[in-house]
Amino acid sequence: MKSLLAAVFLITLAFGQANPATTAAPAQSGSVEQDSARKAKMLLDQMIQALGGEAYLNVQDISLEGRSYSFHLGLPDGVGVVFWRFYKYPDRERIEFTKKRDVVYVYRGDKGFEITYKGTRWDDPKNVSDLLRRRATSLDWVLRKWLLQPGTALFYEGHAVAAQKDTEQVSVMNASNQSVTLYIDVKTHLPVKKSYSWRDPTDKQRNFEDEVYDNYRLVQGIMTPFDVTRYYNGDMSNQRFLKSVSYNQGLSDNLFNADVTYDPYAVTPKR
Repeated sequence: MKSLLAAVFLITLAFGQANPATTAAPAQSGSVEQDSARKAKMLLDQMIQALGGEAYLNVQDISLEGRSYSFHLGLPDGVGVVFWRFYKYPDRERIEFTKKRDVVYVYRGDKGFEITYKGTRWDDPKNVSDLLRRRATSLDWVLRKWLLQPGTALFYEGHAVAAQKDTEQVSVMNASNQSVTLYIDVKTHLPVKKSYSWRDPTDKQRNFEDEVYDNYRLVQGIMTPFDVTRYYNGDMSNQRFLKSVSYNQGLSDNLFNADVTYDPYAVTPKR
């Protein structure tokens, strides 16, 4: 089941909103820090408008279908898997795998469940940890949560080439010193790439994750990347190609219900 779960990842569309935190700046003008923050805010505002403005800001849930491919050390790992994903902001998610849609993962808050013909069990702790990390650094959380938090800072970091496109870099750092860097296309103002790093609590090594967005299409007034590629420490780890996307379908909370019915590690008493 882990290989199935690894074949798909959280959609990383930013459902951001205008935020007073992005306008906070020192009273004095002319400082390098203030100019950097002003430039970063301007680019973020342009990016949100390019993504759809109010239509983009009002996204509350998303339903999508597609196929995802996993890689190990940059090499293909299997033939890919079809999936359906349902996400309700901020922290509810359901992913269905196989053509019969009979392997399901449900996430609510910090809890994860795996549902198969055997019943419902707790999801593997590492899968849940990976999902929580990616959720916390996803574009929608960065723009909706980080920018609301006291102590969040914005930095303009100049031009860079990302995914063979000319981009401008903006970094967002929260009060916990977590940082995400966005690469914004200078022509379309759409996000091209998102990068962040994190330290593994087990081996203490710093890891780097990138997501590259491509093949944007207009869906319900929202510019949506239908191709998303993830890199882990420089190696391609996942590619996702969407077949269909819909927004604001009014997904019911019942869709994300799950209760554990069995423990695969429980020892059966001898008779």
